[in-house]
Amino acid sequence: MTRTWTIPLGWSRPPLSDNDRLHHMALHRLKARIRRSVAWRIGAARVPELDRCAVWLVYVPRDSRRRDTDNLNLPRKVAADAVVDAGVVPDDTPQYMSKPECEIWPADPRNPRVLLMIREEP
Repeated sequence: MTRTWTIPLGWSRPPLSDNDRLHHMALHRLKARIRRSVAWRIGAARVPELDRCAVWLVYVPRDSRRRDTDNLNLPRKVAADAVVDAGVVPDDTPQYMSKPECEIWPADPRNPRVLLMIREEP
C-alpha cells in the first residue's frame, strides 16, 4: 500500500514565483525561511524516512482566475529541499525523489491554501 502525506503549509498563496524580481540576497533569505518552515511541518507530520518519494504542491486559490502550474515550480524546489532537510530521503535527485507536475485545484474563497504532497514510491 502506498502512503501519501498531505501537509498544509500555512500559506494562502505561494510565497515565491519565477516571476518575482527580488534582490538575490532577499530571495536567498526568503528561500531559507520557507525551507526551515516546511522542514518543521514535515517533521510535525511525522513523515518517516523513505527509500523514494514523489513531491509536489497543490494550490487551492481564493478565486477562479486563470493560473498555470509553472509558477509553483520554485516553491516546490524549496519544498523538495526541505524534504531532504527533514530526513525523509537523502537527496532530491531522481534516484530518491520524483517531482510530478504541481496541481491547481478549484477555488475555495473561504480557505485558500497551499499543500505539500509527499507520496511514498517503490
